[in-house]
Amino acid sequence: MKRRGFLSLPLAAAAARRRTDVSIEGDRFLINGVPTYRGRTYRGSKIEGLLLNSRMVQGIFDDRNPATRGRWAYPDTHRWDPERNTREFAAAMPVWRRHGLLSFTVNLQGGSPEGYSKAQPWETGGIEPDGSLRPPFLRRLEKILDQADSLGMAPIAGCYYFGQDQHVKDEAAVIRGVEELTRWILGKGYRNVLLEVANETNVKAYDHDILKPPRIHELIERVKSIRVGGRRLLAGTSYGGNAIPTANVVRASDFLLLHGNGVKQPARIREMVRETRRVDGYRPMPVLFNEDDHFDFDKPENNMLAAIGEYASWGYFDPGASDYSDGYQCPPVNWGLSTDRKRAFFTLLKEVTGS
Repeated sequence: MKRRGFLSLPLAAAAARRRTDVSIEGDRFLINGVPTYRGRTYRGSKIEGLLLNSRMVQGIFDDRNPATRGRWAYPDTHRWDPERNTREFAAAMPVWRRHGLLSFTVNLQGGSPEGYSKAQPWETGGIEPDGSLRPPFLRRLEKILDQADSLGMAPIAGCYYFGQDQHVKDEAAVIRGVEELTRWILGKGYRNVLLEVANETNVKAYDHDILKPPRIHELIERVKSIRVGGRRLLAGTSYGGNAIPTANVVRASDFLLLHGNGVKQPARIREMVRETRRVDGYRPMPVLFNEDDHFDFDKPENNMLAAIGEYASWGYFDPGASDYSDGYQCPPVNWGLSTDRKRAFFTLLKEVTGS
């Protein structure tokens, strides 16, 4: 059945104006048919084919809870402005790209705007209780994906987050949300987007069984089954820090998403990659960390370099300083290279990628 509103332009016209196409060949990523970072090595490690990235999930953030919305006010205007947030995000993207960043994760339901939170009273998601998608979130997402397409970047679009999935009423609505996001991305003609159906599927806070490890592969398979104009999305799901994907997810996924949170020793990062490749159902496919809150970028041994040494992509997660200020996770976000930590990451990224 054709869904109204998703194909605002004829698909052929939408696809024709797109510039960036992401694909997978074995365990490496290609952009426009060419391996990423073509020919690049760093300290004896192959960089070609990796997708180095950063967690930027608040790019389309908003809060519908009036009791908490004021927490995210900009210091200069004393109010929160979701459109400004997205404009400043898009304006910062060329700088990230010049430093070698090829991907970032943005999520329809965001992530904790405090970095880490026990309670999450805010309502930050772009998905209605019935699973339909909220147009303002899609408009902001479109601005970011358009910019990524123009820059030759391949973002990871996330659908569900464990701090917000409770606002979706039932399993049918959860399925609808995934299917509508998939059709919207394909209907807009994007060829540069990877889909993460859920962030950290193994976190116990998820309310819906279909978002938990024993059944999350069902959503991945649904994404893969949807074709628009003969195309489908590449899909997977992430796991919490130090967790290894289960066999059902490995079999269903196009790529495997790991998190390094809680992993203090780079040696464990290396072992996580090796363990993942030993899971039943594994075949040559990309392994990506798309969240890791460990840094030490000035040291010869750190989680980023450990992942790269095992030919796995790595993703920077910046929850902010000790008071959770000025990180990429915490609105109001300064999306520039505005702290020593951010500059250290992008400096090493530039060195590793030769950008």
